[in-house]
Amino acid sequence: MKKNYDVIIIGAGAAGLMCAIEAGKRGRKVLLIDHSKKIGEKIRISGGGRCNFTNINTNPNKFISQNPKFIISALNQYTQNDFIKLIKKHGIKYHEKKLGQLFCDDSAQQIIDMLLFECQMANVTLKKEIIVTDVEKQNSQYVISISSDKYFCNSLIVATGGLSVPKIGASKFGYEVAKKFSLNIIKPSPALVPLTFSEKILFMCKELSGLSLDAIVFFNKIFFKEGMLFTHRGLSGPSVLQISSYWKLGSNIRINLSPKLDVYKLLESKKSSNPSRDISIVIAEILPKRLAYMICEENGAKGNICELSNKLLKQLSKSINDWVITPTGSEGYRTAEVTLGGVDTNEISSKTMMSLKNPGLFFIGEVVDVTGHLGGYNFQWAWSSGFVAGQYA
Repeated sequence: MKKNYDVIIIGAGAAGLMCAIEAGKRGRKVLLIDHSKKIGEKIRISGGGRCNFTNINTNPNKFISQNPKFIISALNQYTQNDFIKLIKKHGIKYHEKKLGQLFCDDSAQQIIDMLLFECQMANVTLKKEIIVTDVEKQNSQYVISISSDKYFCNSLIVATGGLSVPKIGASKFGYEVAKKFSLNIIKPSPALVPLTFSEKILFMCKELSGLSLDAIVFFNKIFFKEGMLFTHRGLSGPSVLQISSYWKLGSNIRINLSPKLDVYKLLESKKSSNPSRDISIVIAEILPKRLAYMICEENGAKGNICELSNKLLKQLSKSINDWVITPTGSEGYRTAEVTLGGVDTNEISSKTMMSLKNPGLFFIGEVVDVTGHLGGYNFQWAWSSGFVAGQYA
């Protein structure tokens, strides 16, 4: 059976839903399809079920791409304030948690319901549990094969996401479509993901599992100052997730476990002012007890502070203010929040999100080589890129 649409969007996640709404509002005949039974699962599970839907500090510096200027146009065409207006229009209550992160007061489901309602208002046809078996081009139209049916459209939008969170159906489909139409792919890898370590560090992490503290985590000149969490599998928490998007396999990261203090200066002063104080008690005033005792043990620092050489105090301080470790890898796509890499932005118009080689073929959201920092930026990219494609599809 042959069916004609102006616009077909593959993938009903954040970007696909936004694109469908905007194209539908322009009077386009829109078909939005998804392979899943539940629409917007990544929205639903995000932010602990409350969806960190944008960030009031959104700007191009909060994104990673081989072509950093690519992001500017879409973010200017549809800003975080535009999405906040939409949220307010639907009466969804929200709050700022920290660092500009905005969350629903109640539930992420409110965002999904809002987007589905907007799709309905824009006369979008939504089909779930649809598996696309082939995508091709015939003359000026794109043809989507679904079982024995063929769907024709003038504009095809690929909004299939990346490889993160495979349990909710992540797939390579978007990259395969891009390759089929001769677009270059920047090699995908897991991003915003916990890092894993060798046995020695892993033992330490297991012993300290559940302990968190504010830390600065560095990779070369890039650094993030946020919470860090020891887990039974390695290191996690916002600062580690952020640095994971930049870290390269085989390289070190450096961690300052006490960002507000020059630990050596403190120990020097304690040595003269309170010489009979036990070193582990001094360190436990700076760091959580379990961590303090472990660092002292690691460095062979025991007894009264006056009995320890300045060399040992320097070594102890360095292991707190400048702890250098080499991750062995990451936990991979299973726990990654997003995918780094994707469809090369040099292949796409930053103004329209359309392929430069293939008129009528668009790529939006996570499938594109644009990765936001932690804190609502990836959702904002979905809204912005979806909005833009919806104006031109």
